[in-house]
Amino acid sequence: MKLAVIKTGGKQYLVGEGTKVKVEKLSQKEGKAVAFPDVLMTVTDKAVTLGEPDVDAAKVEGKVVRHGRREKVFGVKMKAKKRERKYFGHKQWFTEVEITKITTR
Repeated sequence: MKLAVIKTGGKQYLVGEGTKVKVEKLSQKEGKAVAFPDVLMTVTDKAVTLGEPDVDAAKVEGKVVRHGRREKVFGVKMKAKKRERKYFGHKQWFTEVEITKITTR
């Protein structure tokens, strides 16, 4: 089993071949291929490779499954002793990617 830690959208994700992961919104259309060149760590049956900061000659490829929005998150801003409150909500865009191939040396 191959595993990798990739960096995209300012976040890090642990992925394996055949897994689906929701990342920050990407510009690729649904059904298109996407590559993640920033691989921070790879794990195979034989070895664990840590990057400094990236692993050389390692690449993770995937396919865009769909685009969507996450669940709504609510928040409140309040100013004490002023009777001022503001309620807000936010729904973050995401892209669901199915990892198809992890290439190492």
